Amino acid sequence: MDLATVDKLLTTTRSVRKRLDLDRPVPPEIIEECLEIAIQAPTGGNSQGWHFVVITDADKKAQIGELYKQSFFIYARSNQEQAESRGSRDHDPEQQNRVVKSAVFLAQNMHRVPVIVIPCIEGRVENAGPMAQAGLYGSILPATWSFMFALRARGLGAAWTTLHLRYENEIAEILGIPRHFTQAALLPVAYYTGDDFQPARRVPAAEVTSWENWGHKRE
Repeated sequence: MDLATVDKLLTTTRSVRKRLDLDRPVPPEIIEECLEIAIQAPTGGNSQGWHFVVITDADKKAQIGELYKQSFFIYARSNQEQAESRGSRDHDPEQQNRVVKSAVFLAQNMHRVPVIVIPCIEGRVENAGPMAQAGLYGSILPATWSFMFALRARGLGAAWTTLHLRYENEIAEILGIPRHFTQAALLPVAYYTGDDFQPARRVPAAEVTSWENWGHKRE
């Protein structure tokens, strides 16, 4: 195994928004190939209760895009009001500003992405306890992340977002998703523009890691 290649994939798979190529078609065979890789991910009790809804139809993308845009701007206004009341807590204001701008771009152009993928998992969490919730999401989120890795390795990008879930029922109606399935995320998928991605600036792992007890650092 080429460790350097694996590490590069792990550290440079970004949520791609402004660099999504909205005009280049994505062959369905590539989506299917990446999904075959995704379903090798862990799933609780080997239940394999996942289901991936792939949307390429322009009318359905337009409906989803409109709901997503409405949800995004409600979310953005709420975040702005909270920031004004408590002050900014951003670790990296410059990077956060770029993220916000790219998120606005995605909200305004969601309907234009070549492919939208919604990973779903059988079951609901509304009345579930912490263990059941963790088990349910733990059976779909690794596969979703593996799907993004597979895309990245093939020159495609995606953005992990959940803002559509404000209108989960409406989107389920548009796509015919059964009520006993939970939508875990929404991924706009496209080839990306530009040459490559770099690791993001992060708070060092040592600052967010405890050994043996919370808050205890390794000597």
